[in-house]
Amino acid sequence: MASEEVLKAVFPFLEGTDLANCMRVCKQWHDVGIDDYFWKCLCAKRWPSVCKRPSPPTVSYYKLFRNFYKRHQGKTLLPPRLSFNDLEFYIDIWAEGTLIFSEVVPGSVLHKGSWVPPPGICDALKLHLEGPEYKMTLPVEPRFTIPLIQTVTVSVLVGRKDSNKVACIMKNSVCDYIDRTAHRALAFDYLDFSPMYPFVSGIRAWMSLLFMDHGKDEENQEMDVFGIEMDFCDAASSEVEVLWLLDMLDWK
Repeated sequence: MASEEVLKAVFPFLEGTDLANCMRVCKQWHDVGIDDYFWKCLCAKRWPSVCKRPSPPTVSYYKLFRNFYKRHQGKTLLPPRLSFNDLEFYIDIWAEGTLIFSEVVPGSVLHKGSWVPPPGICDALKLHLEGPEYKMTLPVEPRFTIPLIQTVTVSVLVGRKDSNKVACIMKNSVCDYIDRTAHRALAFDYLDFSPMYPFVSGIRAWMSLLFMDHGKDEENQEMDVFGIEMDFCDAASSEVEVLWLLDMLDWK
């Protein structure tokens, strides 16, 4: 077993994670490694101004380093107050001002996305739909076609059946980007949050029209739309995160 003097000579050369691992070896190593002098040296490398105080701003430099040396990722969220069974989505789509799709979609239907895309979709779109990212999808029945040269706009409201309130997700947003590789026409809008969350902003809702290309000449090509996808990939990547995000909207 290394003597205490050897440990005190070696520990100052270690990084914080290595020193923490050494403290798990045995009680002697832990008792030596917990010395706040080592942790003050580590804190001085990251936050020199903190160490100009006569005493640490927290209980110890060890706790300061442990709590702030890296961002804590993947915190577990509390169960959301909403459920998709409480929600219904009002989706309207126009092409050059003409209404071409208008449906009230139960949240339980939209969030599952449990449908099989039609055969013949391109490989890039198939790979996207099979990816691990959380997305809400809906088949379009009957399918509709839109000339690529036409302007397409999308509006989405969401209603709460438990309180009879409505929030806006998208307001006449234009599908101004056509991904010809993955066969998606994309629109987005920034979410309006409740005044209870004044520092939450800049989060977008995305709507994609999933289509197959008819393959006509360049001037007359059309989108054969067979599905709709919605996600909040700026901030929410799971069902629980999406529900918390929706709960924070400006419900009226």
